[in-house]
Amino acid sequence: MEKHMLKGIENINVLSFTPLISPREIKELYPVSDKIKEHIAQSRETVRDILKGEDARFMIIVGPCSIHNKEVAMDYAQRLLGLQHRVNDVCFVIMRTYFEKPRTTLGWKGLIYDPDLDNTHNIIKGLKLAREILTSIAEMGLPTGTELLDPIVPQYISDLVCWASIGARTTESQTHREMASGFSMPIGFKNSTDGNLQVAIDAMISARGSHHFLGIDEEGRSCVIETAGNSMSHIILRGGRGRPNYDPVSVIDAVEQMQKAGLPPRIVVDCSHANCGKRYALQAHVLRDVVQQRMEGNPYLLGAMLESNIKSGNQPFPPAGKIPEYGVSITDPCLGWEETETLILESAEKLRKQKK
Repeated sequence: MEKHMLKGIENINVLSFTPLISPREIKELYPVSDKIKEHIAQSRETVRDILKGEDARFMIIVGPCSIHNKEVAMDYAQRLLGLQHRVNDVCFVIMRTYFEKPRTTLGWKGLIYDPDLDNTHNIIKGLKLAREILTSIAEMGLPTGTELLDPIVPQYISDLVCWASIGARTTESQTHREMASGFSMPIGFKNSTDGNLQVAIDAMISARGSHHFLGIDEEGRSCVIETAGNSMSHIILRGGRGRPNYDPVSVIDAVEQMQKAGLPPRIVVDCSHANCGKRYALQAHVLRDVVQQRMEGNPYLLGAMLESNIKSGNQPFPPAGKIPEYGVSITDPCLGWEETETLILESAEKLRKQKK
Protein backbone atom coordinates (compact mmCIF):
# COMPACT_ATOMS: atom_id res chain seq x y z
CA MET A 1 0.00 0.00 0.00
CA GLU A 2 1.40 3.34 -1.02
CA LYS A 3 1.90 5.92 1.67
CA HIS A 4 0.07 9.17 1.13
CA MET A 5 2.28 12.25 1.16
CA LEU A 6 1.69 14.34 4.26
CA LYS A 7 -0.15 17.55 3.53
CA GLY A 8 -0.77 20.60 5.65
CA ILE A 9 -3.86 20.47 7.83
CA GLU A 10 -3.90 24.06 9.13
CA ASN A 11 -4.85 27.33 7.37
CA ILE A 12 -5.30 25.49 4.08
CA ASN A 13 -7.53 28.20 2.64
CA VAL A 14 -5.78 31.17 4.26
CA LEU A 15 -3.75 33.22 1.77
CA SER A 16 -1.98 35.56 4.19
CA PHE A 17 -1.76 37.02 7.68
CA THR A 18 -1.23 40.78 7.94
CA PRO A 19 -0.21 42.12 11.36
CA LEU A 20 -2.69 44.71 12.63
CA ILE A 21 -1.91 48.02 14.30
CA SER A 22 -2.98 47.95 17.96
CA PRO A 23 -5.92 49.98 19.31
CA ARG A 24 -3.53 51.94 21.51
CA GLU A 25 -1.42 52.98 18.50
CA ILE A 26 -4.46 54.22 16.60
CA LYS A 27 -5.75 56.07 19.65
CA GLU A 28 -2.40 57.80 19.97
CA LEU A 29 -2.70 58.94 16.33
CA TYR A 30 -6.23 60.28 16.95
CA PRO A 31 -6.40 61.06 20.68
CA VAL A 32 -9.48 62.06 22.66
CA SER A 33 -9.24 65.49 24.24
CA ASP A 34 -10.89 66.37 27.56
CA LYS A 35 -13.47 68.36 25.59
CA ILE A 36 -14.37 65.31 23.50
CA LYS A 37 -14.49 63.06 26.59
CA GLU A 38 -16.97 65.42 28.21
CA HIS A 39 -19.08 65.54 25.03
CA ILE A 40 -19.16 61.74 24.71
CA ALA A 41 -20.00 61.24 28.39
CA GLN A 42 -22.79 63.84 28.30
CA SER A 43 -24.26 62.46 25.07
CA ARG A 44 -24.32 58.91 26.42
CA GLU A 45 -25.94 60.14 29.62
CA THR A 46 -28.61 61.92 27.57
CA VAL A 47 -29.41 58.70 25.70
CA ARG A 48 -29.61 56.84 29.03
CA ASP A 49 -31.96 59.51 30.39
CA ILE A 50 -34.18 59.19 27.31
CA LEU A 51 -34.28 55.40 27.72
CA LYS A 52 -35.14 55.78 31.42
CA GLY A 53 -37.86 58.33 30.70
CA GLU A 54 -36.00 61.10 32.51
CA ASP A 55 -35.47 63.16 29.34
CA ALA A 56 -38.65 63.72 27.32
CA ARG A 57 -36.89 64.49 24.04
CA PHE A 58 -37.42 62.27 21.00
CA MET A 59 -34.19 60.62 19.81
CA ILE A 60 -33.43 60.76 16.07
CA ILE A 61 -30.52 58.72 14.67
CA VAL A 62 -30.03 60.05 11.16
CA GLY A 63 -27.34 59.90 8.51
CA PRO A 64 -25.94 57.94 5.57
CA CYS A 65 -26.67 54.24 5.21
CA SER A 66 -22.88 53.93 5.15
CA ILE A 67 -19.95 56.34 5.28
CA HIS A 68 -17.64 55.96 2.29
CA ASN A 69 -15.99 59.38 2.03
CA LYS A 70 -14.64 61.68 4.76
CA GLU A 71 -15.42 64.92 2.90
CA VAL A 72 -19.06 63.93 2.43
CA ALA A 73 -19.32 62.76 6.04
CA MET A 74 -18.03 66.08 7.37
CA ASP A 75 -20.28 68.05 5.01
CA TYR A 76 -23.28 66.10 6.27
CA ALA A 77 -22.17 66.49 9.90
CA GLN A 78 -21.92 70.26 9.53
CA ARG A 79 -25.43 70.46 8.10
CA LEU A 80 -26.79 68.18 10.82
CA LEU A 81 -25.12 70.22 13.54
CA GLY A 82 -26.98 73.32 12.38
CA LEU A 83 -30.25 71.38 12.32
CA GLN A 84 -29.57 69.95 15.77
CA HIS A 85 -29.41 73.45 17.25
CA ARG A 86 -32.85 74.20 15.80
CA VAL A 87 -34.62 71.17 17.28
CA ASN A 88 -32.61 70.41 20.42
CA ASP A 89 -35.43 71.46 22.76
CA VAL A 90 -37.59 68.51 21.68
CA CYS A 91 -35.26 66.18 19.74
CA PHE A 92 -31.88 64.65 20.55
CA VAL A 93 -30.13 64.21 17.21
CA ILE A 94 -27.41 61.59 16.70
CA MET A 95 -25.48 61.25 13.43
CA ARG A 96 -25.53 57.79 11.94
CA THR A 97 -21.86 56.88 11.22
CA TYR A 98 -21.85 53.34 9.89
CA PHE A 99 -18.45 51.95 8.84
CA GLU A 100 -19.32 48.24 8.71
CA LYS A 101 -21.96 46.66 6.47
CA PRO A 102 -23.26 43.14 7.10
CA ARG A 103 -23.76 41.14 3.92
CA THR A 104 -26.24 38.38 3.17
CA THR A 105 -23.81 37.05 0.54
CA LEU A 106 -21.09 39.26 -0.95
CA GLY A 107 -20.52 42.96 -1.48
CA TRP A 108 -18.74 46.05 -0.15
CA LYS A 109 -18.36 45.54 3.61
CA GLY A 110 -17.83 49.16 4.55
CA LEU A 111 -15.21 51.87 4.87
CA ILE A 112 -13.20 50.02 7.52
CA TYR A 113 -12.72 47.01 5.25
CA ASP A 114 -12.26 48.71 1.88
CA PRO A 115 -11.66 52.45 2.33
CA ASP A 116 -10.41 52.98 -1.23
CA LEU A 117 -13.50 51.34 -2.78
CA ASP A 118 -11.29 49.24 -5.03
CA ASN A 119 -11.22 45.81 -3.38
CA THR A 120 -7.71 46.37 -2.00
CA HIS A 121 -9.05 45.88 1.55
CA ASN A 122 -6.64 48.21 3.31
CA ILE A 123 -8.18 47.58 6.72
CA ILE A 124 -5.48 49.40 8.67
CA LYS A 125 -6.19 52.53 6.61
CA GLY A 126 -9.92 51.98 7.13
CA LEU A 127 -9.58 51.79 10.92
CA LYS A 128 -7.54 54.99 10.96
CA LEU A 129 -10.01 56.78 8.69
CA ALA A 130 -13.02 55.70 10.74
CA ARG A 131 -11.41 56.99 13.93
CA GLU A 132 -10.36 60.22 12.22
CA ILE A 133 -13.94 60.87 11.08
CA LEU A 134 -15.41 60.10 14.50
CA THR A 135 -12.86 62.35 16.20
CA SER A 136 -13.62 65.22 13.84
CA ILE A 137 -17.38 64.92 14.33
CA ALA A 138 -16.98 64.69 18.11
CA GLU A 139 -14.88 67.87 18.08
CA MET A 140 -17.86 69.61 16.47
CA GLY A 141 -20.04 68.57 19.40
CA LEU A 142 -22.30 66.24 17.41
CA PRO A 143 -23.14 62.80 18.90
CA THR A 144 -22.51 59.75 16.74
CA GLY A 145 -24.02 56.28 16.54
CA THR A 146 -22.91 53.17 14.69
CA GLU A 147 -23.59 49.49 14.15
CA LEU A 148 -20.79 47.37 15.58
CA LEU A 149 -20.25 44.19 13.62
CA ASP A 150 -16.75 42.74 14.07
CA PRO A 151 -15.86 41.92 17.70
CA ILE A 152 -12.38 43.43 17.32
CA VAL A 153 -13.43 46.81 15.91
CA PRO A 154 -14.95 48.30 19.11
CA GLN A 155 -11.52 48.53 20.76
CA TYR A 156 -10.49 50.92 17.98
CA ILE A 157 -13.45 53.30 17.83
CA SER A 158 -16.07 52.68 20.53
CA ASP A 159 -14.74 55.37 22.90
CA LEU A 160 -16.00 57.93 20.35
CA VAL A 161 -19.48 56.41 19.92
CA CYS A 162 -22.48 57.69 21.92
CA TRP A 163 -25.03 55.05 20.85
CA ALA A 164 -24.61 51.70 19.10
CA SER A 165 -26.73 49.04 17.50
CA ILE A 166 -26.56 45.34 16.77
CA GLY A 167 -28.06 44.58 13.37
CA ALA A 168 -30.84 42.25 12.29
CA ARG A 169 -28.42 39.62 11.02
CA THR A 170 -26.34 39.54 14.21
CA THR A 171 -28.84 40.11 17.03
CA GLU A 172 -29.20 36.33 17.36
CA SER A 173 -25.42 35.86 17.60
CA GLN A 174 -24.20 35.03 21.09
CA THR A 175 -20.85 36.61 20.22
CA HIS A 176 -22.55 39.97 19.63
CA ARG A 177 -24.74 39.69 22.71
CA GLU A 178 -21.66 39.09 24.83
CA MET A 179 -19.84 41.93 23.10
CA ALA A 180 -22.76 44.28 23.81
CA SER A 181 -22.66 43.36 27.51
CA GLY A 182 -19.36 45.22 27.75
CA PHE A 183 -20.23 48.33 25.73
CA SER A 184 -19.88 51.66 27.51
CA MET A 185 -22.71 53.22 25.52
CA PRO A 186 -26.45 52.38 25.26
CA ILE A 187 -27.26 49.71 22.70
CA GLY A 188 -30.18 48.92 20.39
CA PHE A 189 -31.02 45.43 19.12
CA LYS A 190 -32.93 45.07 15.86
CA ASN A 191 -35.59 42.44 15.36
CA SER A 192 -34.47 39.76 12.90
CA THR A 193 -34.93 40.08 9.13
CA ASP A 194 -38.01 37.83 9.31
CA GLY A 195 -39.62 40.19 11.84
CA ASN A 196 -39.03 37.99 14.89
CA LEU A 197 -39.00 40.11 18.07
CA GLN A 198 -38.02 37.33 20.46
CA VAL A 199 -34.41 37.25 19.25
CA ALA A 200 -34.04 40.95 20.14
CA ILE A 201 -35.68 40.39 23.52
CA ASP A 202 -33.36 37.45 24.19
CA ALA A 203 -30.42 39.64 23.15
CA MET A 204 -31.41 42.35 25.63
CA ILE A 205 -31.66 39.80 28.43
CA SER A 206 -28.31 38.25 27.52
CA ALA A 207 -26.53 41.62 27.22
CA ARG A 208 -27.72 42.61 30.70
CA GLY A 209 -25.75 39.71 32.17
CA SER A 210 -22.07 39.24 32.91
CA HIS A 211 -20.02 37.28 30.37
CA HIS A 212 -16.55 35.89 29.75
CA PHE A 213 -15.36 35.68 26.15
CA LEU A 214 -12.32 36.04 23.91
CA GLY A 215 -11.22 39.40 22.52
CA ILE A 216 -8.33 41.84 22.37
CA ASP A 217 -7.08 44.54 24.72
CA GLU A 218 -5.69 47.99 23.87
CA GLU A 219 -2.32 46.46 23.01
CA GLY A 220 -3.96 44.11 20.51
CA ARG A 221 -3.23 41.05 22.66
CA SER A 222 -5.68 38.15 22.71
CA CYS A 223 -7.30 37.94 26.12
CA VAL A 224 -10.29 36.78 28.12
CA ILE A 225 -12.75 39.66 28.59
CA GLU A 226 -15.07 39.75 31.59
CA THR A 227 -18.04 42.12 31.45
CA ALA A 228 -20.44 43.52 34.02
CA GLY A 229 -23.48 43.64 31.70
CA ASN A 230 -25.22 46.51 29.91
CA SER A 231 -28.73 47.36 31.12
CA MET A 232 -29.11 50.39 28.84
CA SER A 233 -30.61 48.64 25.84
CA HIS A 234 -33.72 48.87 23.67
CA ILE A 235 -35.42 47.20 20.72
CA ILE A 236 -35.24 48.59 17.19
CA LEU A 237 -38.31 47.74 15.12
CA ARG A 238 -37.27 47.46 11.46
CA GLY A 239 -40.03 45.32 9.99
CA GLY A 240 -39.48 41.93 8.43
CA ARG A 241 -40.35 39.72 5.47
CA GLY A 242 -41.41 42.80 3.55
CA ARG A 243 -43.92 43.86 6.19
CA PRO A 244 -43.73 46.86 8.53
CA ASN A 245 -43.98 46.64 12.33
CA TYR A 246 -44.22 50.29 13.38
CA ASP A 247 -48.04 50.42 13.41
CA PRO A 248 -49.82 50.83 16.79
CA VAL A 249 -50.76 47.13 17.05
CA SER A 250 -47.19 45.99 16.36
CA VAL A 251 -45.79 48.53 18.83
CA ILE A 252 -48.20 47.43 21.58
CA ASP A 253 -47.33 43.81 20.84
CA ALA A 254 -43.63 44.63 21.26
CA VAL A 255 -44.34 46.44 24.54
CA GLU A 256 -46.28 43.48 25.90
CA GLN A 257 -43.58 40.98 24.88
CA MET A 258 -40.90 43.06 26.58
CA GLN A 259 -42.97 43.45 29.74
CA LYS A 260 -43.65 39.70 29.81
CA ALA A 261 -39.89 39.12 29.65
CA GLY A 262 -39.35 41.49 32.58
CA LEU A 263 -37.73 44.17 30.43
CA PRO A 264 -38.51 47.90 30.45
CA PRO A 265 -40.37 48.63 27.17
CA ARG A 266 -38.02 50.84 25.16
CA ILE A 267 -38.61 51.12 21.42
CA VAL A 268 -36.89 52.92 18.55
CA VAL A 269 -38.36 52.58 15.05
CA ASP A 270 -36.12 52.14 12.03
CA CYS A 271 -37.96 54.06 9.32
CA SER A 272 -36.02 52.28 6.58
CA HIS A 273 -35.74 48.62 5.50
CA ALA A 274 -38.99 46.63 5.67
CA ASN A 275 -40.80 49.44 7.49
CA CYS A 276 -40.76 51.51 4.31
CA GLY A 277 -40.93 48.56 1.95
CA LYS A 278 -37.40 49.45 0.84
CA ARG A 279 -38.86 52.62 -0.74
CA TYR A 280 -36.61 55.21 0.81
CA ALA A 281 -38.97 58.16 0.26
CA LEU A 282 -41.58 56.44 2.45
CA GLN A 283 -39.32 56.88 5.48
CA ALA A 284 -41.03 60.26 5.83
CA HIS A 285 -44.43 58.56 6.14
CA VAL A 286 -43.07 56.18 8.79
CA LEU A 287 -41.58 58.97 10.89
CA ARG A 288 -44.78 61.02 10.72
CA ASP A 289 -46.77 58.00 11.90
CA VAL A 290 -44.38 57.29 14.77
CA VAL A 291 -44.41 60.93 15.90
CA GLN A 292 -48.21 60.88 15.78
CA GLN A 293 -48.31 57.78 17.98
CA ARG A 294 -45.96 59.51 20.37
CA MET A 295 -48.21 62.58 20.45
CA GLU A 296 -51.23 60.37 21.12
CA GLY A 297 -49.61 59.21 24.34
CA ASN A 298 -47.42 56.19 23.64
CA PRO A 299 -44.53 56.70 26.10
CA TYR A 300 -42.53 53.72 24.87
CA LEU A 301 -41.69 55.12 21.42
CA LEU A 302 -38.43 56.83 22.30
CA GLY A 303 -36.90 57.53 18.91
CA ALA A 304 -36.52 56.80 15.23
CA MET A 305 -33.78 56.06 12.68
CA LEU A 306 -33.51 57.56 9.19
CA GLU A 307 -31.17 56.79 6.31
CA SER A 308 -30.26 60.14 4.83
CA ASN A 309 -27.49 61.62 2.71
CA ILE A 310 -26.73 64.90 0.96
CA LYS A 311 -28.42 63.69 -2.24
CA SER A 312 -31.32 61.27 -2.48
CA GLY A 313 -31.24 57.72 -3.80
CA ASN A 314 -28.15 55.61 -4.29
CA GLN A 315 -25.61 54.60 -6.91
CA PRO A 316 -23.94 51.30 -7.79
CA PHE A 317 -20.72 50.40 -6.02
CA PRO A 318 -18.15 52.14 -8.23
CA PRO A 319 -15.83 50.09 -10.45
CA ALA A 320 -12.11 50.42 -9.68
CA GLY A 321 -10.83 53.88 -10.57
CA LYS A 322 -14.26 55.49 -10.89
CA ILE A 323 -15.10 58.37 -8.52
CA PRO A 324 -18.56 58.04 -6.95
CA GLU A 325 -21.01 60.90 -7.33
CA TYR A 326 -20.67 63.30 -4.40
CA GLY A 327 -23.12 62.82 -1.54
CA VAL A 328 -24.93 59.78 -2.98
CA SER A 329 -25.09 56.49 -1.07
CA ILE A 330 -23.25 53.47 -2.48
CA THR A 331 -25.34 51.09 -0.34
CA ASP A 332 -29.07 51.55 0.48
CA PRO A 333 -30.93 54.51 -1.02
CA CYS A 334 -31.30 57.52 1.29
CA LEU A 335 -33.43 60.60 1.70
CA GLY A 336 -31.75 63.76 0.40
CA TRP A 337 -30.72 66.55 2.76
CA GLU A 338 -33.57 68.92 1.88
CA GLU A 339 -36.20 66.26 2.54
CA THR A 340 -34.44 65.25 5.76
CA GLU A 341 -34.24 68.78 7.10
CA THR A 342 -37.87 69.52 6.29
CA LEU A 343 -39.03 66.25 7.85
CA ILE A 344 -37.11 66.72 11.12
CA LEU A 345 -38.19 70.36 11.46
CA GLU A 346 -41.80 69.32 10.86
CA SER A 347 -41.53 66.57 13.49
CA ALA A 348 -39.97 68.95 16.00
CA GLU A 349 -42.79 71.46 15.50
CA LYS A 350 -45.40 68.78 16.17
CA LEU A 351 -43.58 67.67 19.31
CA ARG A 352 -43.40 71.28 20.53
CA LYS A 353 -47.18 71.58 20.25
CA GLN A 354 -47.59 68.44 22.33
CA LYS A 355 -45.14 69.82 24.89
CA LYS A 356 -47.28 72.94 25.33
